[in-house]
Amino acid sequence: MATVPRILDGQYTQTIYAHIKDQKYTEVTQILNVELQKHPKSRAALSLLAYSYYQLQDFQSAADCYEQLVQICPEVDDYKLYLAQSLYHMGTYSDAWKASVRIENPSYSSKVLKLQAAIKYAEEDLPTAKTLVEQCSADDPETDVNMGCVLYKEGRYEEACSKFTSAMQVAGFQAHLAYNIALCHYKRIRYAATLKHIADIIERGIKDHPELSVGIATEGVDTHSVGNTKILHETALVEAFNLKAAIEYQLKNYESAQEALTDLPPRSESELDVVTLHNQALMYMDERPTEGFEKLQYLLQQNPFPPETFGNLLLLYCKHEYYDLAADVLAENSQLTYKYLDDYMYSFLDAKITQQTSPEEAHHKLDEMSGRFADKLRRLTKQVQEAKQSHDDELVKRRVDEYDEALECYIPVLMAQAKIYWDMENYGSVEKIFRKSVEFCNENDIWKLNVAHVLFMQESKYKEAAGFYEPIVKKHYKNILGIGAVILANLCVAYIMSGQTEHAEELMRKIEKEEEKLSYDDPDRKLFHLCIVNLIIGTLYCAKGNYEFGVSRIMKSMEPYQRKLGTDTWYYTKRCILSLLEFMAKRMLMLKDATQNEIILFLETCELYGRSIPTVINDGPLSQQPSEAAGRNTVAFEARCLKALFIKVT
Repeated sequence: MATVPRILDGQYTQTIYAHIKDQKYTEVTQILNVELQKHPKSRAALSLLAYSYYQLQDFQSAADCYEQLVQICPEVDDYKLYLAQSLYHMGTYSDAWKASVRIENPSYSSKVLKLQAAIKYAEEDLPTAKTLVEQCSADDPETDVNMGCVLYKEGRYEEACSKFTSAMQVAGFQAHLAYNIALCHYKRIRYAATLKHIADIIERGIKDHPELSVGIATEGVDTHSVGNTKILHETALVEAFNLKAAIEYQLKNYESAQEALTDLPPRSESELDVVTLHNQALMYMDERPTEGFEKLQYLLQQNPFPPETFGNLLLLYCKHEYYDLAADVLAENSQLTYKYLDDYMYSFLDAKITQQTSPEEAHHKLDEMSGRFADKLRRLTKQVQEAKQSHDDELVKRRVDEYDEALECYIPVLMAQAKIYWDMENYGSVEKIFRKSVEFCNENDIWKLNVAHVLFMQESKYKEAAGFYEPIVKKHYKNILGIGAVILANLCVAYIMSGQTEHAEELMRKIEKEEEKLSYDDPDRKLFHLCIVNLIIGTLYCAKGNYEFGVSRIMKSMEPYQRKLGTDTWYYTKRCILSLLEFMAKRMLMLKDATQNEIILFLETCELYGRSIPTVINDGPLSQQPSEAAGRNTVAFEARCLKALFIKVT
């Protein structure tokens, strides 16, 4: 607990105003709270305390103080206005509106009108907000800003951008205006223009306020929280970095997106705003899914919360196959369903949840959706061609953007439809679905990858599968380890099975070379790509009955064990050894003594290096592994069991 420094008699006023001048508002609140215990009705103490809380963005405490001041001095309209503003910033909009209505002094009408417009805007009552803004003075630059905000909410981003630009030309550079302009460009998918305005905000923020420690956390330096001060709010740094993270995330630059969030001025988790919490949950979901779900669930209980929270939580539940939880959230928050989910999102989620109980009905719903999008895409294709013929570049761009947006909606529906048959292992039907969509999706990497997978699984179409895998691998050839190991392994197998062994060897040499480079820079780093490629090739030979070569390839792929042995690599390894044991137990296969000894030595080595390597990560981010099973779910334990079985069989 912080101690309040002793202040000599007669120096209270001087000390408090000195702290306010130095923006040490926390110290001011500590001193004044002690003073109020002696004089609870002191107007001066309450007024300065309320001001300090407001500067600290602690609007709840500020509102409490202003409420007392309104009771003590009902004739002072300033306190009534500040109370209404504090309530507005708290998100208690109905109370803020009631407080604003009590201000009857005509000289405050302009300020009250702006506040009331902001309240209605926050409540998403756009017609009322627009009416109130139109009553404001046309000469006031803030009128343009407020009208820009209304236009933005209406989806009229170009007009909104014009209003914000006009306001900034009159008022000069203001971080929040620059952010608003950036946001309009972002909505119009003009990322270069967005990033330019973001860079201006960040550059000015760093230059004018080095005490905010921008980027310190990314460099790994521990530092204290800068708090949610008014200065931080005025710099718009939090908003700018979050928007930068969103752009990088959209462009699939996930590391850059995470770096944008760590570049934020340092704050404790309890001080983080709802947008930062939401973005952290999304951008670290693959690494820390349990924490991500907890944050999204927490945000759903806050008022207000980012409107994307509801849809993202439901989509992530479906992604991780927690369909019951998604159904529960939909049922328990019907008022949010109509407010935050459009027809497309609701229909898609409804089909995904229905799939668990009635795949046929889900397929029918998804088929209807994909049919509608196919018609829309054909119509837009025709409109793009007509716009090109009329040489209207602006119209062409607009139609192409609409086409890309429709395709972004079509792909998930198509994949969800295909997954129904994929789960049934009906790969021929999956291929038919993909063939019907080739006119729209033949340039889409997600579509090409899934076509490659389904051709690969049919075992008779390895050459065709390789033809779809190849462009994806070549596109990222310089950063080949950035491609999923299974994709590379499948391509190698497809090459081998279609008689293109030299291509498989060349690809494996490239992977080995890249892993050696990374190992040189970081000798302790675990790299699994080449190992998994060899494991899958070894598994293929085992599946064809050539266990001696297949198992020897698998064992060789695990060297060195400290860098190759992991949960995924052990999964492939034990499956082949169990299959070998089954054949040996049925006396369908006999191994040479030398091979048997190699396998036993291999399992002993896995036991040695696998004591801390889990064999089960968990069934999902929300599951809890029983503690009594934890000791058994290790590579060491399973390797001992396999060794015992092997000795028994031989």
